[in-house]
Amino acid sequence: MPLIGLLCLASLLSAFTAVHGRVPGVYSGGPWQSAHATFYGGSDASGTMGGACGYGNLYTQGYGVNTAALSTALFNNGLSCGACFEIKCDATNDAKWCLPGNPSIVITATNFCPPNYALPSDNGGWCNPPRQHFDLAMPMFLKIAQLKAGIVPVTYRRVPCQRQGGIRFTINGSRYFNLVTITNVAGSGDVIRVGVKGANTDWMSMSRNWGQNWQSNSVLVGQALSFRVTTGDHRTCTSMNAAPSNWQFGQTYVGKNFRI
Repeated sequence: MPLIGLLCLASLLSAFTAVHGRVPGVYSGGPWQSAHATFYGGSDASGTMGGACGYGNLYTQGYGVNTAALSTALFNNGLSCGACFEIKCDATNDAKWCLPGNPSIVITATNFCPPNYALPSDNGGWCNPPRQHFDLAMPMFLKIAQLKAGIVPVTYRRVPCQRQGGIRFTINGSRYFNLVTITNVAGSGDVIRVGVKGANTDWMSMSRNWGQNWQSNSVLVGQALSFRVTTGDHRTCTSMNAAPSNWQFGQTYVGKNFRI
């Protein structure tokens, strides 16, 4: 398929009109901010699989070890799942543990780092609100800091997600309950709204069940399915007939993706 076939133009539902207006350009990220980072999941990051975003096996989904669990302040009740962040160890505040050259990493939010109110926020309760904190997959932490540090100050910013191929729609559930996991989203990465259209239906809004699992209670079996995905920057990507009429539960179907 030509590259242009994988790119989606962006649209935004105007707050003042009933028509869709174009959101110019592409997602450009955000400003640098301060936070802290720890690590989890072991040296091979096997302990990071699954997680609160519902992505399952992060290797097969294409995220690999470039992942992190986010504190409450960053996780946004799961709406930050899929967002990408560039992170650097803050050598101005902790030069002892930061690696030379101040390297940066880019990670995807795939999990939630829960609060631990039994410990103070500055001594073990690292993910307690209102702290902005990244619990990095261990291989990623070792790219910016020494293992002995345990926790380091960092600077971070949102960046566009670079993805290969189209948005992936994994359909699970049953005849009267469709649960679609949405992965591999480029651009802003964080899905905030999803619509589905069967070959015999109009567009219908899906509700977020948890993480990036979106549900519809309509009977859609036997119909080709189209999906409309809106990300946190209010750009929308529509994949017409992403799943054929003979789609099956437990299978993954690939649509278009956002321009980056």
